[in-house]
Amino acid sequence: MKKTIIVGGTLRDAAARVAEAWHRAERGEPVEPQDTITFQNWSALAAVMTERRYELLRHLHDQSAPSIRALARDLGRDFKRVHEDVSALESIGLIERDIAGNLCVGYEAIHTTIAVAPRAA
Repeated sequence: MKKTIIVGGTLRDAAARVAEAWHRAERGEPVEPQDTITFQNWSALAAVMTERRYELLRHLHDQSAPSIRALARDLGRDFKRVHEDVSALESIGLIERDIAGNLCVGYEAIHTTIAVAPRAA
């Protein structure tokens, strides 16, 4: 599975993606599950995705953690900062908890689209 991050998207864009998938399913066409996170602008993404958080995601992809404390210990980082990072990433769906409650990253890649052209009205 992959996650898609769109920078420069709108709620209307997201609704159009959902409607398109819905119509395809109604016609009996195959619809691949999509996990998309949309940020209004670059600043919003940059506020969430830092180098430390990227390292944290990579670590959790390789090895789940039973707790934030265990994750902080594995990373050699301060508990408070790791807690902040996990909270931010979990709130937007980049970190999940498995059935046992372990912190994990259940996807292989994050694909990012960053719009540079002005949005159509």
